[in-house]
Amino acid sequence: MVYAIVRAGGRQEKVSVGDFVTLNRVAGGAGSTIELPALLLVDGDKVTSAAADLAKVTVTAEILQDLRGPKIVIQKFKNKTGYKKRQGHRQELTKVKITGIK
Repeated sequence: MVYAIVRAGGRQEKVSVGDFVTLNRVAGGAGSTIELPALLLVDGDKVTSAAADLAKVTVTAEILQDLRGPKIVIQKFKNKTGYKKRQGHRQELTKVKITGIK
């Protein structure tokens, strides 16, 4: 089984061909392809972690859609002072399909 650990949106993800991964928003529209930098490559029993060898590895992905994550509610409150603050946030996300590891 071939899989790779890639850096995507400030996080590391374990991916193999055909996987669907949700990343932080990536520039590009639906149908376009992107390349993700590989940090580790596992091909059966062979593990590649040297930077010179990983420079030759390309992990390609196809952008499927842009979406937004769940609503996160941030509430701040200080007792006896009348201070209350309520704020919300929804993260911008992109769903991609891994198409190749070469």
